Amino acid sequence: MAPSPDTSKTTKLERYNTYIRKVNTTKILSASSKLLFRLTLLVALILIFFFTFNNQPVSDPTISNHRVLTTSHFLSSAFYGSGASWEKEVRRSSTPRRLNGFSVLVTGAGGFVGTHCSLALKKRGDGVLGLDNFNSYYDPSLKRARQTLLKQHEIFIVEGDLNDGELLSKLFDIVPFTHVLHLAAQAGVRYAMQNPQSYVRSNIAGFVNLLETAKNADPQPSIVWASSSSVYGLNTENPFSESHRTDQPASLYAATKKAGEEIAHTYNHIYGLAITGLRFFTVYGPWGRPDMAYFFFTKDILNGKPINVYQTHDEKEVARDFTYIDDVVKGCLGALDTAEKSTGKGGKKRGPAQLRIYNLGNTSPVSVGKLVSILENLLSVRAKKHIIKMPRNGDVPYTHANVSLAYRDFGYKPTTDLSTGLRKFVKWYVSYYGIKPRVKKGINDSN
Repeated sequence: MAPSPDTSKTTKLERYNTYIRKVNTTKILSASSKLLFRLTLLVALILIFFFTFNNQPVSDPTISNHRVLTTSHFLSSAFYGSGASWEKEVRRSSTPRRLNGFSVLVTGAGGFVGTHCSLALKKRGDGVLGLDNFNSYYDPSLKRARQTLLKQHEIFIVEGDLNDGELLSKLFDIVPFTHVLHLAAQAGVRYAMQNPQSYVRSNIAGFVNLLETAKNADPQPSIVWASSSSVYGLNTENPFSESHRTDQPASLYAATKKAGEEIAHTYNHIYGLAITGLRFFTVYGPWGRPDMAYFFFTKDILNGKPINVYQTHDEKEVARDFTYIDDVVKGCLGALDTAEKSTGKGGKKRGPAQLRIYNLGNTSPVSVGKLVSILENLLSVRAKKHIIKMPRNGDVPYTHANVSLAYRDFGYKPTTDLSTGLRKFVKWYVSYYGIKPRVKKGINDSN
């Protein structure tokens, strides 16, 4: 019988190899753990640094919202606004599809007018990139719903703030915008008495920051921006004309818009930016702002809540030149289409540049009482009205636009009366909020 083979050496070798593998595995795990710990510590230190930097203690409670915005600025520009896929989305959205189409940066694209203008520009083949900070001045969910609507039409909104200069510069580096439609602003007359600093940050500082970025762009874009009929302030001449005085604002909101007009003049004069200002007169319609009277009147009437209908102190009816959103959009596009090219380069003016200001109104003032009557008819509900004196909060009693200048220069001609416009708004309102009110029969079949 053959002797059995000696396996002791093989067994010892296998044990040794197993030991070596365990040692190596332990070393690898240890090194990986140390690396992971160091990376985690580094990220934690970075986050602590930036959140500490952006949350310095302040004594003024009105600044608290600004701290949040500042932090979000960093997050948007440093994290959200980076990466190849993000830049690809920015370029795709802003690239025109029609020959000689515009590439337009629309600030406030998640807002009421911004959404409608973005859709109209995209529909005709222009490239559109939105910018919005989605603040909470009114229900952010409505702004997010508008954002979803724009996304369905392949319009991308960059979430960021006008005061984030780094983000603005990055967008202008990525896209050679031909035009800027500047609609972002802190809106509302009465809210200015509660949070005045927000108006200065958005309507003045934000506008200056945008103009600073635009002046250094190559090429410089043409700029169309939203002023307001509020700049007429205590003017008593009617209808309001662009030649009337605007040096008596009745509210801080109006004062910031008037300041914007003077700032626009300065940047046009020094840097050659072609700038067109549009004074909007009480814009209303589907996807509108909940802080506007027609909107919260509709809500309160349907909920059986009383509404306040203002009278002047000499017992006259308050009236507004209500302007339907589709008419305003046509005016905005007309202003863009007739805007001349800016003349500056590298922040230096090379020649005279276009500077314009226009009223965009409906030319047919309607009393607030009449507005309520139309809503009552459309909703088939009687409003519980409280007739009270107009408070001294900056609101003016009467507005009436002369739009002959806009008609002459780009054919602006409003065509929608208040009854027709409110019918379209109510149709949208009951659909959007899923309400089944005692709405007048046939409203859902109207155009």
